[in-house]
Amino acid sequence: MSNNIILTHEEIEHKIKRIAYQIYETFVNEEEVVIAGIASNGFVFAEKIASVLSSISTLNVSICEVKVNKQNPQEAIQTSLSPEEYKEKGLVLVDDVLNSGTTLIYAVRHFLDVPLKKFKTAVLVDRNHKKYPVKADFKGISLSTSLLEHVQVVFNSEKGDYASLS
Repeated sequence: MSNNIILTHEEIEHKIKRIAYQIYETFVNEEEVVIAGIASNGFVFAEKIASVLSSISTLNVSICEVKVNKQNPQEAIQTSLSPEEYKEKGLVLVDDVLNSGTTLIYAVRHFLDVPLKKFKTAVLVDRNHKKYPVKADFKGISLSTSLLEHVQVVFNSEKGDYASLS
């Protein structure tokens, strides 16, 4: 199967800016927002969003890495911030691709144990193959794909960032 580029570097940059502005609009009345990215690509995407958000807003932006075992998502989830560091704050959970929703729903469940002011989700690519009732509040692109197709997001390559469908 061939790789079809679905998002170029420039398009991803535009999506990141748009999502950052949407987050700012949603959290404009907050002093601080935590951008929590699911390791590994989700965290890279979260860092890019946090960077733009810091440059366009007065929000205090913290970044958090969320480690989920994608083969066994029931395992304990690790975060680079302690629950006390995001308690009573606004939080955006970020991943690169929303496929079945398994990774995102288990990560959401982890954050539900801590009282948050506001909780939203963001993804670059939403594939519309949900196994769980989870949705992305902010998304770069929605794709209707077959289950046999694979979406890959590549950050920091020589060609720049891109997303492909194979």
